[in-house]
Amino acid sequence: MIENNNLPEIEKQKFNFDNGIKFITKLLTNNWRPLLLLALGVYIPLQIFELMAVKLLQYETGFPFDVPILLSIHETANPQLNVFAVTLAKIGSPKTLVPVLLLINLLLVFSKRWRLSAYLLTAGLGSATINHAAKIFFHRVRPHLWESIYHEGSFAFPSGHSMASFTFAAILIVLAWHTRWRLLAFIFGAAFVPGVAWTRLYLGVHFPSDIIAGWLVATAWVVGVYAIIQPHKSQTILTNQEV
Repeated sequence: MIENNNLPEIEKQKFNFDNGIKFITKLLTNNWRPLLLLALGVYIPLQIFELMAVKLLQYETGFPFDVPILLSIHETANPQLNVFAVTLAKIGSPKTLVPVLLLINLLLVFSKRWRLSAYLLTAGLGSATINHAAKIFFHRVRPHLWESIYHEGSFAFPSGHSMASFTFAAILIVLAWHTRWRLLAFIFGAAFVPGVAWTRLYLGVHFPSDIIAGWLVATAWVVGVYAIIQPHKSQTILTNQEV
């Protein structure tokens, strides 16, 4: 009988392979929730945004649903809605929401909620920075189907108001998650985010695709930052070792 001198080495490699498979399986099983969160909250929104961006770069006219939706909403215009839309647009502006977030952050700093503070600053300021860079990159002009009562000077894609309002609402939900105010934060976000988006269409300063793109980017950003910082990992004051 011929002895196989490589048998121990083969068995060792098989043992390492089996252990590797078990480790990967256990890792994926134990972390399926954050992986699912990243897939649904980051990967899919960015994939959809990429498709929209490529379409926009190829065809400057935009999407076939943009103009019909704007014209349909414009038919509802009246003086009372004009006042309401302008007021809500000012409230939902990044120029309003970013200072509000900074004030909230001061409260978090004073109470030494470092993780929540880090999440708020990264999500809030990062969203505003991404939006500014994206507007410059895509260089999409705003619609001019009628003379708007609310003038904007920057580019359109993606919508800054949509990103800011979505990010603001998401941050509030994260802050309120372990409190009795969680449901109220959800209700506020469910009304505030679409409301601000409506003002952009009603005032004729954004295409619907700008709004959708803003929501997609904001979703990917706030979820990605949440997965990295894990603001609820420690709801108590961080120890010196964590700092």
